[in-house]
Amino acid sequence: MANRTFPARTPQDLSESITGGIGDSPLRPDGTLKVRGEYAYSSDLWAEDMLWGATLRSPHPYARINSIDIGPALKHPGVYAVLTHEDVPGENIYGLKVADTPVLAEGIVRYEGEPVALVAADHPETARRALEKIVVDYEVLEPVTDPERAAHDDTLPKLHPEGNVVRYQPITRGDPEAEADVVVSDVYTLGMQDQAFLGPESGVAIPAEDGGVDLFIATQWLHVDQKQTARALGLPVEKVRFTMSGVGGAFGGREDLSMQIHSCMLALHTGKPVKMVYSREESFYGHVHRHPAKMYYEHGATRDGELVYVRAKMYFDGGAYASKTPVVVSNATALGTGPYEVPNVRIEGWGLYTNNPPCGAMRGLGAVQPAYAYESQMDKLAEALGMDPVRLRQLNAISEGSTMHTGQVLDSPAPVAELLERLERLPLPPENPTGPVDIRGLPGGLSNTTHGEGVVRGVGYSVIIKNVSYAEGADDYSTARVRLQVIGGEPVAMVHTAAAEVGQGLVTVQQQIARTELGVERVNIHPNDTNVGDAGSSSASRQTYITGGAVKNACEAVREAVFARVGRRYGENPEDFSLSGGKVVSTATGFVTDLVEVLGDDVIEETREYHHLRTYAMDPVTGQSQRVHVQHAFSAHRAVVDVDTELGLVKVVQLDCAQDVGKAINPDAVVGQIHGGSAQGLGLAVMEEIQVKDGRIRNPSFTDYLIPTILDTPPMTVDVIERGDPNSPYGVRGVGEPPTISATPAVVNAIRKATGLNLTHTPVAPEHICGA
Repeated sequence: MANRTFPARTPQDLSESITGGIGDSPLRPDGTLKVRGEYAYSSDLWAEDMLWGATLRSPHPYARINSIDIGPALKHPGVYAVLTHEDVPGENIYGLKVADTPVLAEGIVRYEGEPVALVAADHPETARRALEKIVVDYEVLEPVTDPERAAHDDTLPKLHPEGNVVRYQPITRGDPEAEADVVVSDVYTLGMQDQAFLGPESGVAIPAEDGGVDLFIATQWLHVDQKQTARALGLPVEKVRFTMSGVGGAFGGREDLSMQIHSCMLALHTGKPVKMVYSREESFYGHVHRHPAKMYYEHGATRDGELVYVRAKMYFDGGAYASKTPVVVSNATALGTGPYEVPNVRIEGWGLYTNNPPCGAMRGLGAVQPAYAYESQMDKLAEALGMDPVRLRQLNAISEGSTMHTGQVLDSPAPVAELLERLERLPLPPENPTGPVDIRGLPGGLSNTTHGEGVVRGVGYSVIIKNVSYAEGADDYSTARVRLQVIGGEPVAMVHTAAAEVGQGLVTVQQQIARTELGVERVNIHPNDTNVGDAGSSSASRQTYITGGAVKNACEAVREAVFARVGRRYGENPEDFSLSGGKVVSTATGFVTDLVEVLGDDVIEETREYHHLRTYAMDPVTGQSQRVHVQHAFSAHRAVVDVDTELGLVKVVQLDCAQDVGKAINPDAVVGQIHGGSAQGLGLAVMEEIQVKDGRIRNPSFTDYLIPTILDTPPMTVDVIERGDPNSPYGVRGVGEPPTISATPAVVNAIRKATGLNLTHTPVAPEHICGA
């Protein structure tokens, strides 16, 4: 069982008269069902007279489509529809940031797995067999697969009319040609990681009597899906209604559309409900992954260890379509020096089109790749200087008031040095356990590959910075509708937002905020749908901040309406009122009345938005901006690893984390998020990589794409500190992404420390260690 530490709390920190408010850790309402296997995910949906949809995908990374013959498939018994790009009712184009992705391929395919045709049939196996009867004549072309070459080689084919560069962003600060006493440099590469969520893409589309369609879907952003789908269907937005269904994890992979438009097209064409569920293999081909990267880094420092300059060039492979590539380049360059004071910076970032699998959002978007590089560099610089790597980091750590290399001034706590200090104070595991060796704790585990011979131990540290919420001028807001009424003789609050619960515990957080602000025990969460205003995406660690702020605003409006009613009715001053335990209390006169009496049969309902601080785009030449990001979060990891140097096997013995969360709305959920993020970062460090060769995925299954299991997950001590951000509701910071980012370099640094090897690729594979 992992340990956790929290600062002492005073009674004023907690709700005095209700349980399950801010600062408590109430059980998740969906937790028991999920643990017992009784929770309804989107793949469990069913509708009367339902058909099954399936997708024909390109077998080639790059090819011209000469013809498509759907006749044989249409004749197959049980088939109701076969659709191609000619059947797209509206625009055959969509995209999250750039509209560049065809609904169905038209004339050309740009990656292996691109959707070419759709089938609806009365049985899923019938649909799959019909796909095999669609005849497509392809003219295979030479794929573009090297992103660095795509950035600079004008002789390569242009995969899109504007060329192969999605975004180029330079940032300069100070003297970009500065010199230093001690210099370290290297080239780092990071592999393509899959989100590997529990539930594959799935949903049910049901045609409606008004000519529209209702889609029940697992997604991260209902409203942006709705808008893209409506445009492709040629329908007004109000006729395309989305309702959130059970989401089996997301991690960014559900930000891009998958089967949303396809299922709706089939439903409208056939007049019947259509269900689509991807297999795990199709999921590997059918959604985006983390951008692989190649990064050239050079750090210069004084002999005393003060950083003088950082220079970097970063190339991000976006694959066939843009998706979130512009944001990846933005985040990577804006955070590319890490949480350190650097007076002189020159960074260049490229996001490229290739014929590799498309890449988009994944946990830690754009911050994971540079963190691996700059934290590797800090360890190498410490070695070159003969300094302790923790002291070097603390010497150069940013703090509140520091100016980043983009020109943004940090206007909230940045306890970077403190996080490292806290990690150092945590106890280390014993080096040489007494008694018989338990092989389960050694590299290789129960495979019995070693009894300790050739095993060496290493300890590695890392500390990172991550932006929270949208950036560069995006209007980031959320909407909440809160209703207060009497049900069953007691006051009940209903919270309605479109914010996606993707496993992060947002449902619980919304209940906690409403309990605290309205002083009622019972809080229900309305199903998430597009009948309420936009809540933005469940990404960028933003929902507790932004949607939490919207729920808080709506609750405050309801509370003010209650106070105004009581004031008019009883002649009391509303400014003296408070809500607690279902009662309205006057702090001035001692007047008390029950909410039940105040409300009677009436309903008080308010809808409010929450907008964060304004941000500004980076200058396209200098990268400067007065505020690129809304907020920054910080986390640090210490990893202890054992490495079998003969077989190249790694066992992560302990993985401790210290993180500033601003305010722990739900302490247990905070620790759970840190556990999950740490495990995902560990996976990227030592096992998770989609193998792509010549544009083709070689390991599209969990047999060959490895993810950490409970046997790979080490003990973790989590030290949570709360340095509130004065600009955010309750002082909260994003929690889920930062530990994903800091875990990876900590593990790799520990392996490097144990072996003395210059490891420049993650994940670290056995052949990188033993030289096979």
